[in-house]
Order: sequence, then structure tokens, then C-alpha cells
Amino acid sequence: MQMNIPPRKTARRNTVRLTPRGRITLGVAGVVVAGAAVVVPLLTLHGSAARSATLVIPEGWRASQVYDAVDKVLALPAGSTRQSVGSADLKLPGEAAGNPEGYLFPAGYPVARDATPQSMLRFMVDTANRRFDKAPLAAGAQRDAMNPYQAVTVASIVQAEAANKADMGKVARVVFNRLQHGMPLQMDATLNYGLDRSTLDTTVDDTRSDSPYNSYQRMGLPPTPIDNPGEDAMRAALNPTPGDWLYFVTVKPGDTRFTADYAEHQRNVAEFNAARRGRARQPSPSGQQH
Repeated sequence: MQMNIPPRKTARRNTVRLTPRGRITLGVAGVVVAGAAVVVPLLTLHGSAARSATLVIPEGWRASQVYDAVDKVLALPAGSTRQSVGSADLKLPGEAAGNPEGYLFPAGYPVARDATPQSMLRFMVDTANRRFDKAPLAAGAQRDAMNPYQAVTVASIVQAEAANKADMGKVARVVFNRLQHGMPLQMDATLNYGLDRSTLDTTVDDTRSDSPYNSYQRMGLPPTPIDNPGEDAMRAALNPTPGDWLYFVTVKPGDTRFTADYAEHQRNVAEFNAARRGRARQPSPSGQQH
């Protein structure tokens, strides 16, 4: 979350929880873990195909990271999975225009010996459609005057911006409140997606970038989801916590402050910046702003 003021260089929360892009490590019992994945329940692959590994996709990964992980687990040349999207016959909403971002559901996927990029992508999209459950998704979206695709887009922002599960409903409410007030979202998560990066810092030049994902310059939601959200983020997007918040900042781990008062938000940001300067003098700095 960014402040609704002329932008300046500030520290920001990394919008994707990952290790270097596409890194694959072999784990116990043939489990292939993509990046620093949080262990999630494994799905059952129906049929008799033998399984050689399990690919774990963390919540919040972008499609580009999923493509790289599939390439590596299938021992394919880089770019193979990305190129296969058009031929995968994915069951996506029309608004997606064939782009599966937001619908590559984060979970553990068994990798059959005869798996292809197309079969892996279909498995992920079919899982998203089952887990999101189209009827509740459509009903929840209608309550906030959205279509289901926009609801997935909101969930992807929530996934990227919320410091933890407990904050997801409040982050979703901030998104809706800012939209309803005619305010730009000013979310670094969307800006970074358009710039194809993940960073803790946003500069004035960044906020002037000519990108449809630059929510400093453009009103409304970004044109597509910005990552692949999990069920918790989707639930938050469909049932945001009641509140009038317009701003939030994580002053320190476990201390995210939401407010509707701009002056209070500025004080919170000042406290964050002071804490960050102190941490910067230590060998292992940490801390995140939204």
C-alpha cells in the first residue's frame, strides 16, 4: 500500500515470497519444491499414471515463476511452458484472454512420468476453478459490483500486499474503499508486476512508468491478476473485513496498522521509516512497508 501523496523513495514490501526465480530443489521422497515454498496439502492425481515427483507452487507466485518451475521439473528448455500456454486448452474466463495469471492455483502437484507443460497447466487451472467454486465466486463478486475475474484480481493484490492471513480481510477492504472513493490504489505490488520485478524500494521514476499496472497513475484495478492467490486471499476478497480504512503500513513484523486518517497514517509511516533506519545499521536488516 502506498500513501496518497506525491511519491518519494520508500521501502516497500516484497510482493512475492520466493527465492531466486525458478530455483528448484529436490526434497524428501521425490518432492520438488519450487523456491521457498510453504508446504500445502497435496492433491490427488486421478488415473494410473505413475508419479515421479511433486511440484509445490507457493501462494503468490507469478505465472512466469510457475512456467520456469514446470520447465525445470520436466527438464525442458527454458521458455517451453510459456510457449505451451496457447495450446493447453485452459478453462479460463473470457476476460483473461488466454492469460492464466491468477488461475495457476498454488498447491502441491504430482508430476506424472508422461506429464507435459499443457497437462500441468490444465491441472492447475482446473484446480483453481474447483477451489474457487464458481457459484460462490460469482455471488461474492456481485456483492461488490465486480465480475469473478476482477474478484481474482483483487485476491491477487491481497495475496501480494497482506503481511499475514489475519490482515487479508483488511487489505481487501482498503482496496474496495479506495475504489469506492475514486482514489488510485497506489499499490507497489501492481507497479512491480508491470515492471517485472520484486523490490523493497519504489522511486519517483517508478511511479511515473507507462504501464497498465501502474496504480499510481491509473485508476481502478490492474488489467489482470498480478499473481496466483490461494483460498485465504480469495475468501478475503469476497468477504472483506468491515472498516473504513484507506491506508496501511507494516511498522514492524506483526504490527500492520490500518487507518482512515491520513495524518495518523503519516505518523505510522514516520515510525516505520525510523525503525527501518535503525535496522539498516544492523547486519541483517528486516521490516516491510505496504
